[in-house]
Amino acid sequence: MSGRANPSSPTNHMTQTHIFYSGTVQGIGFRYTVERYANDLNLKGWVRNLQDGRVELLVEGSRESIAQLLQKIDQHFAGYIKDKDQREIEVEESFKEFQIVF
Repeated sequence: MSGRANPSSPTNHMTQTHIFYSGTVQGIGFRYTVERYANDLNLKGWVRNLQDGRVELLVEGSRESIAQLLQKIDQHFAGYIKDKDQREIEVEESFKEFQIVF
């Protein structure tokens, strides 16, 4: 699943965003919806449920595409998301696809 992105290539400028969602975010199709949206936007990374009831998302792509994904998630699950802990991180691993991890 890993492979390095070329940070000096202007056409391959990627960023990663790491997010923890809390609220009623499990058992409602959250991961499958995020996967569909991410694939529609050609984003890479993964999403998974955590044992404490939160959902963790690591997404890689352009800032613009990531912003579109997060807006879609926020709109779709507006009544379910209670909190979102979000931070942009340095790209250390470049993903080949977006997937649900278990």
